[in-house]
Amino acid sequence: MTADDGHDGAQYLAGSPVRVAMLRALRREPRRPAGLTAAVDATRTTVQRILSGFRDRDWVVKRDAAYHVTSTGRRVHDAYEALLDEVELADRYGQLAANLERVGADFPSSAIDTGELTVAADRNPLAAVDRLTELLRDGCGEEIRAVSPVVIQQFNEAAAKALDAGAEVELVIDRDVVEESIAEFGPATDRALRDDGMTVYVSPEPVEYGLFRCDDLACVTAYDRRNNPRCVLESADSAVIDWVDDRFESFVAEARTLSAVVENA
Repeated sequence: MTADDGHDGAQYLAGSPVRVAMLRALRREPRRPAGLTAAVDATRTTVQRILSGFRDRDWVVKRDAAYHVTSTGRRVHDAYEALLDEVELADRYGQLAANLERVGADFPSSAIDTGELTVAADRNPLAAVDRLTELLRDGCGEEIRAVSPVVIQQFNEAAAKALDAGAEVELVIDRDVVEESIAEFGPATDRALRDDGMTVYVSPEPVEYGLFRCDDLACVTAYDRRNNPRCVLESADSAVIDWVDDRFESFVAEARTLSAVVENA
């Protein structure tokens, strides 16, 4: 059997939702054609034609008037379902994965299996912003560390509430938003400079993704080309937490404090 033969079989199965539904139904239990017709909502002619295709490929056999999936048919079904799961994950995590891969961030793949994703969508374009704000305002502990390419009012207000509650906040921001932050968010900038619980760093290089860390939770945020937060991945996986901690330390090591930047300016 060649790779082309395998492609032909995959193409045949994927070419019709009814074929997938029939193989899935037979994977659960043997069925007669009449039972399949009801199970997959197809005509008897369609069912018989697909059964013939399955038999030609040795995915099913007929025994005692019912069709049974062979071991080969089970493997094909399971592999196809696994592929569908991976494609669904790619649809959900694709933007985040692409964002991190583009900058060579070496993000741990285990996050896809353990993380919870919040994605901005047409029906809720602020979903990622709202989730980050909620975490910063309500879900944080005594120590908060974050990296952000943007400064927005919701984050400033949430950080102020965390400081009021006694948290210590360390934040790394993009160099390109310092002037905007000073001009548009003067009170927040003043507090960042005078509050002993707040330390703001300015990255000398563009910040191309966001980080958030508190308690046993680590978050990574992907931004679009206009620096709008598009998706937030939350994870308590140790590999993700270690990666976020390491990346945060790398940002801090190369950054300057906001107070130093303002004094030089």
